[in-house]
Amino acid sequence: MTRRLIVMRHAKSSWGSATCPDHERPLNDRGRNDAPRVGAALVERGWVPDLVLSSDAQRTRETFAGLSEAFPGEVEARFLSSFYLAGPGAAAGEVSEVAGDVACLLLLGHNPGWESLVEELSGEDIIMKTATAALLAMDLEDWGGAIQPGKWTLKDVIYAREL
Repeated sequence: MTRRLIVMRHAKSSWGSATCPDHERPLNDRGRNDAPRVGAALVERGWVPDLVLSSDAQRTRETFAGLSEAFPGEVEARFLSSFYLAGPGAAAGEVSEVAGDVACLLLLGHNPGWESLVEELSGEDIIMKTATAALLAMDLEDWGGAIQPGKWTLKDVIYAREL
């Protein structure tokens, strides 16, 4: 079965308050506008996730909320503390536990970890500005062996600034 993996960085966040802890930073206006546009671009390309695994930071929660405005139905999201400022190691642990009926999985998190993850999986070095989504595909029986360096094919990259 062809599995599809979307690795996405959160939308643009606000640096408006010096007293706000990083984990609690919300999206700024641009981020709130970009997230639904990226969600619509995913739908247009036929890449609607069956499941979202996301960092539990405020900016990733708000990014998911914006994305899901464009999705044709309800998409389950799991907000994980292990994805906060994490990279390939955290992804490997969570992705291997995903149910076999999930054909399209979205990982929503932060840099530099997500750039590293895309490079590790596909061998492609891309710049993941805010609200960038890398679309990867691979034939896999289940998600247990999904984290295989260089085995995924980078199919497309959605850059919010180009929408």
